[in-house]
Amino acid sequence: MHNSIPISISLEASLAAEQVKPKINQNKKRLLTIAALAILVAIFIIFIAKFLVYLINLITNISFYGSFTISPSGPAYNNLGLWVIVIPALGGVVVGLMALFGSKAIRGHGIPEAMEQILTNKSKIKPSITYLKPISSAISIGTGGPFGAEGPIIATGGALGSTLGQLLKITHNERKILLAAGATAGMSAIFGSPIAAIFLAIELLLFEFSPRSIIPVALACITGAAGHHLLFGQEPVFAVNLVIETASNTALLAYSIMGIVIGLISVMVTKFVYFIEDSFEKLPVHWMWWPAIGGLAVGVIGYISPHTLGVGYDNITNILAGTMAIQVVLALCIFKFISWAIALGSGTSGGTLAPLLTIGGATGALLGSFILYMFPASGVTLPLAALVGMSAMFAGASRAFLTAIIFALETTGQSNALLPLLGACGAAYIVSFFIMENTIMTEKIARRGIKTPDSYEPDILEQITVEQVMADTGLILGENSSIGEIADWLHKEPLHKSNHFIVSSINGEYRGIVSLVSIYDKQLKPETLAGTLIKAKQISIETDNSLRVAVELMAREDIDVIPVLSKENKNIIGILSYHDILSSYKHNMDEHTKKHPDISLKRRSLKILIKGQKIISSLTNRQEK
Repeated sequence: MHNSIPISISLEASLAAEQVKPKINQNKKRLLTIAALAILVAIFIIFIAKFLVYLINLITNISFYGSFTISPSGPAYNNLGLWVIVIPALGGVVVGLMALFGSKAIRGHGIPEAMEQILTNKSKIKPSITYLKPISSAISIGTGGPFGAEGPIIATGGALGSTLGQLLKITHNERKILLAAGATAGMSAIFGSPIAAIFLAIELLLFEFSPRSIIPVALACITGAAGHHLLFGQEPVFAVNLVIETASNTALLAYSIMGIVIGLISVMVTKFVYFIEDSFEKLPVHWMWWPAIGGLAVGVIGYISPHTLGVGYDNITNILAGTMAIQVVLALCIFKFISWAIALGSGTSGGTLAPLLTIGGATGALLGSFILYMFPASGVTLPLAALVGMSAMFAGASRAFLTAIIFALETTGQSNALLPLLGACGAAYIVSFFIMENTIMTEKIARRGIKTPDSYEPDILEQITVEQVMADTGLILGENSSIGEIADWLHKEPLHKSNHFIVSSINGEYRGIVSLVSIYDKQLKPETLAGTLIKAKQISIETDNSLRVAVELMAREDIDVIPVLSKENKNIIGILSYHDILSSYKHNMDEHTKKHPDISLKRRSLKILIKGQKIISSLTNRQEK
């Protein structure tokens, strides 16, 4: 065994060391390529979003008013009478047929399906979803389905990004980035909320926060927002013709309490939706007919409360403006929830965001009215109570905490609502986290045994350098040593667990790495020299590289030990093994598991006493001498 004294190495080893360095220029060029592709996907999804809105308007006008036009209109003001019950059921039949003969993946609201493909299928979505999802959703919503257009366009954008990623020669992670970029660009194009869309990608789709993912997604979302301003207008989607004043401390307390209540309601909403879905699973009919059955229920409720039909973005605006009578808000809250839960549970095609916003906004307005009735001096205002309820419902049901807050600010332009939103969404998120294991976005895939990441922590290996972990001593084989001699020595040192060994010249020059399998190869003669078994590549690493770089290199080259070279003269100054990396990783993991006080009066007194005893002992020894 040799101490790791400085050893000069050859020019070939120097070149090998250079290969270990991160290929910054190449990585940046690759990032620019993926970013350009993300922008391209976003441009396409902008026009698909506009087409989807036109298609919804067309089908709505044909179904409820008998006119062939794409002018905006809602089904709430139809004059069909009892015939309105039939229309959503017919739309459900068409969606069921499309799912049966097209793709079953068009069922649902889009985000869970995208999450599932990211987590289990290397972000591969069927290309047919790119056109089947928007068409089926337009039919479902246009015939009265109580959904929003955002879910289908998110699913369509994700499918478009995934399809492009499958056509090109890119990695699985790059395909995931394109999927997320397309999905969030769709959300940004519909709502004009690019920042909220970026946070949606982080919290629900990417499961990471890094430049390689954030830059393409951010550029796609910005492009989507530009398209929204171009094709849909520059006003906030839920523009309210009043300025929400800054809330007082008393009002902040009230809004936070509202967040707790709405958090509980969001849990019940989620559980009820999946209760309905489980109930449909028990029906003795083929799943193709479920959307029609759900559509029939939607039609009945729509006959009783016409405002529950269709997208209903105007309902959200009216609730936020405080122009709806309290009885109408109560009816909308109850009936919209029942209609949406049944329709979504039936497996038809549509989104969840707009219904959650409507139900949450109505609930917030009701709670705000109650607080004002009981405590007139609380400082609560109905528009802000509705906005807080809208955002808290989304935060509690989806646990997309930051997305919910930023979305409410971007779609209303009310910056003074930040603190109330933070208090209410934080309360709703906490309640949801402690009561509900999964969310409305993850429950479906969790039932299929798919675990969704719930935390995004920095990579421990990225934070530790090789210099902090490497050993300054280790086994180095001479290139002129025979494998017979080495085998005999290893037999006497059974504790040596390495499967690879570093080889040097008689002068200590780094030559390469040989495997334990090669040394024990029975087809080789015992006098075979170790230097003849070296791999073609000379693999090494430097002290300032991270353990992540070392792990990637070891995995790529299939080795478990690697020499550490100095930056100045490329001499061997240490050895890094996978045992060292695992020990370091375990040590850092202990920071999250082991509990102990850092300050203890009892322990401190003991240390002082021991130190005093050592000093006395030292002085006594001097006196005796």
